[in-house]
Amino acid sequence: MKEKEEIIEINNGESHRVLELAMEAGRILLRNGAEIFRVEETVWHICEHYGVQGLDTFVLSNGIFITADDGEKTIYAKTKHVPLSGAHLGIVAEVNALSREIVEGKVSVDEAFQRLKKIEQMPRTSKPLQTFASGMGAGSFCYIMGATLTESGIAFCIGVLLHVFLMGVKKYNSSKVIVNILGGAFITVLTLCAINFLPFPLRMDKLISGAIMPLVPGIAFTNAIRDIADSDILSGTVRMVDAVLVFVYIAVGAGTVLSIYNSLMGGMFL
Repeated sequence: MKEKEEIIEINNGESHRVLELAMEAGRILLRNGAEIFRVEETVWHICEHYGVQGLDTFVLSNGIFITADDGEKTIYAKTKHVPLSGAHLGIVAEVNALSREIVEGKVSVDEAFQRLKKIEQMPRTSKPLQTFASGMGAGSFCYIMGATLTESGIAFCIGVLLHVFLMGVKKYNSSKVIVNILGGAFITVLTLCAINFLPFPLRMDKLISGAIMPLVPGIAFTNAIRDIADSDILSGTVRMVDAVLVFVYIAVGAGTVLSIYNSLMGGMFL
């Protein structure tokens, strides 16, 4: 038989501390690409373990709302804005593990706060590895889409150069719109250069289709579908629109370069 979870009785002052902990855990999860239901469950389990009463939590794709009461009056109400950003699944996994340890009674509130600070400071993958992964993603998808090994190798090189280019663009704190438009344009320019200057036949559609994969927001798109499937329609729609707009930005960048090229060259290589 499964052991019954221990519920700790706390006073209102301690409730505020617990609710701050739950809010912080939820914020970190949401900021790093966790699904809405995962954020809500984490907040709920932490508060339930410490015996917080009258808990209500409402999570959107870019915000968390938490209230709690003692049966007579509201003892806690807070809203936290969480900007849409990239995903770090390692951080999500670590916060999930910490949440389980809290529920099992292995971690105190103060220790949990310290752990959350360390988790949030987890380093991301090194830049050389990110660059290599960008190339592998581009080359692999190019091959999956029916390209030759030669075309896949060129897509790998374009993917590597794309990541180096984007790192330079992001140094200027450019918006997502600018980054993705420039990324789509950069890929198309490199593809056209490869087709025109390399001494073997290449297919533009295969190269571009593979090379844009490092720009595609796969995790955001997948999470949007999961949120909608879990009846979090509003949050799922926001994430879906955000992902679709990225596709549009990429298409604008690529389409602009192709239009200019076609106008200048008369479409002779298209």
